[in-house]
Amino acid sequence: MLGEGILKGLAETARNFAGSYVSKDRLTTVQYPEERAPVFEAARVFPFLVYDGPDWEAGLRCVACQICEKECPPKCIYIEKSKDKKPDYVGKPQIYPAKFDIDISVCMSCQICVEVCPFEAIKMDTEFELSTDDRFGGLLQDRKQLAKSNEYYHKIHPTEASEVDARLAEEKAKAEAKAKAAADAASAKAAASSAAAAGATPANPAAAKPNEGEPKA
Repeated sequence: MLGEGILKGLAETARNFAGSYVSKDRLTTVQYPEERAPVFEAARVFPFLVYDGPDWEAGLRCVACQICEKECPPKCIYIEKSKDKKPDYVGKPQIYPAKFDIDISVCMSCQICVEVCPFEAIKMDTEFELSTDDRFGGLLQDRKQLAKSNEYYHKIHPTEASEVDARLAEEKAKAEAKAKAAADAASAKAAASSAAAAGATPANPAAAKPNEGEPKA
């Protein structure tokens, strides 16, 4: 039927208009900023960096692999690698970002950086009130401004954060089990080598050769 879509849209608008007088769920306008609409868990605005523990600098999950920088369509991410290393979440020494900048005036919130990150180090924030009178420096965020705790990540994306924590814990347990197995194997090999060396050397040198007064067999 010609114009059926228009009629359906008008009917929905009419239902919302009439329903707003009797149902708060139909009231789509809020008195911002005194009132705020709830933010959905799947909402995304701009990226931030996740860190574990109390120290943001020591706890950053990012290892400066630069995959997000290479895959970013508008090229708004800039990373410089460190010269030294620090332990990651499984205790393995890793490079970390000496510099990590995101120009949010260029970022298009596509979430590709999140999808390609193999270390669960970059996620999408839900904070949208970022207005500033500095149109250049105010929209360029460095790693300190981007760093937010894992607790904050759980607060804005609880379902996703729980799944990530479970996966990271499983990977850490596997890495620890592998390291323990390797250490046990090395210890057993060393013990076997020591036992073999001890068996090749007589404990009593006098028993290694017959007495001079006794006939030899």
